[in-house]
Amino acid sequence: MGRPKKLNGPKLTTWDAGEANPKQMQFLQAKTMFVCYGGAKGGGKTHILRIKAFGGALYNPGIRILVMRQTYPALEENHITPMRRMAAQTGVATYNSTSHILTFMNGSTIRFGHWSGEDSEDEYQGQEYDWVFIDEATQFSERAFNFLGGLLRGASPIPKRMYLTCNPGGVGHRWVKRLFIDKQYKTNCENPEENENPEDYTFIFATVEDNTHMLEHSPNYLRNLAQMPEDLRRAYRYGDWDALGGGYFKEFQFQTHMMKPFRIPEHWMRYRSMDYGLDMFACIWWAVDTDGRIWAYREVEEKGLIVQKAAKLCLENSPMHENIAATYAPPDMWATSKESGKTMAELFLTSGLPIIKSDNKRVQGHMVMKSMMAPMPLRDPYVISLFPDGKAPATLPGLMLFNDLRKVAEDIRDIQADEKNVNDCAKVPHEVTHTVDAVRYFCISRSLKSEEPKPERREDDTEKEQDYEGFMCGGEPHDSYL
Repeated sequence: MGRPKKLNGPKLTTWDAGEANPKQMQFLQAKTMFVCYGGAKGGGKTHILRIKAFGGALYNPGIRILVMRQTYPALEENHITPMRRMAAQTGVATYNSTSHILTFMNGSTIRFGHWSGEDSEDEYQGQEYDWVFIDEATQFSERAFNFLGGLLRGASPIPKRMYLTCNPGGVGHRWVKRLFIDKQYKTNCENPEENENPEDYTFIFATVEDNTHMLEHSPNYLRNLAQMPEDLRRAYRYGDWDALGGGYFKEFQFQTHMMKPFRIPEHWMRYRSMDYGLDMFACIWWAVDTDGRIWAYREVEEKGLIVQKAAKLCLENSPMHENIAATYAPPDMWATSKESGKTMAELFLTSGLPIIKSDNKRVQGHMVMKSMMAPMPLRDPYVISLFPDGKAPATLPGLMLFNDLRKVAEDIRDIQADEKNVNDCAKVPHEVTHTVDAVRYFCISRSLKSEEPKPERREDDTEKEQDYEGFMCGGEPHDSYL
């Protein structure tokens, strides 16, 4: 960038990429495997990502590039349409709207994709790319980041790199902050292949002041940011990664709500709760101590299971000596299938796993989860005995997890508030919602009675109180006697 580049195209001989500010130039010139451009809103991140991807395809013949965004509308508006315009102006590439691939005359390709949770893993499985771009990376889970990183492979000599842009907040806030802000890397894993090399990561911090071009054309932008709530203003105006450190369940902390696994006493009641769909089956095992505190002690999660296989997986993970009092499931399990005429609850029952209908109130259920995460007096003698030297605390949260339940814990920690209803959890990405829903079904079942359908009232039903003779003898004769 800085001056027009000469191309060997049939229609145009130059491509003017425009001017880049110093922070954008750092992004363009970075050579590490993972390059993240983030901070405040308005720092020119999306624009420079487009320039890097388009320019990379132009000047690296045969390169394979993937550009990802969470939703397709955002992908089309921020990347597909602008890059199609670049291609039309230069005449060096053509776009296939069916495959969403921009193909260059030199053999390079840019594929545009959006991430719809774990279902997208099947779509991208086995593909190979030289560069992967993730725009708004904090909208992606760490699982998605790791999966997309696994696509960086192939026989091409082009160095494999991933480029990310992001702001604070979102489901991916914690892993982005860990890798690029706090620089806390895994370096002593039992499996050396899981270690993270600090030299692979580059972070370029940018604020709106770095984007002088935008400020010239949008002079009221800073004023609009100043009107935001304090935490959002700190995050979006100044790029403060500590301003939005928590998700929906800010009460939940690993060090507070998790303990090393222990033998569960026989007299504690045990339960299960589950969330089921073909996209994912999640089941959690629970034990309740004498204080009424609930302990999550086992988890399973697997996708693509029909009801019979989901029931089998659940039963295989329930030892014979465990007496499970009840298994709670969402109400949609009782919907009748048009194909079979049966409910999924019936199918679970015939597969050896009877289930009980839980309440499906989202906001109320999540509020119950929050209240159960609060401290409550610790009186159970067995739990007290778990702490050495009589150093048991006076209180423990009402909801506890064994510390080997990493998936449940990370999902509870990472799930965000719904953008349209701050009292509710976000419904996406789906890879972090299933275990949270399973927790919710059990928690709300501990505090609320599920609503049963009320019998239909007949038109001739009366609210009047019957006298003794009417009650005992049926009252005056009417048509219903026939």
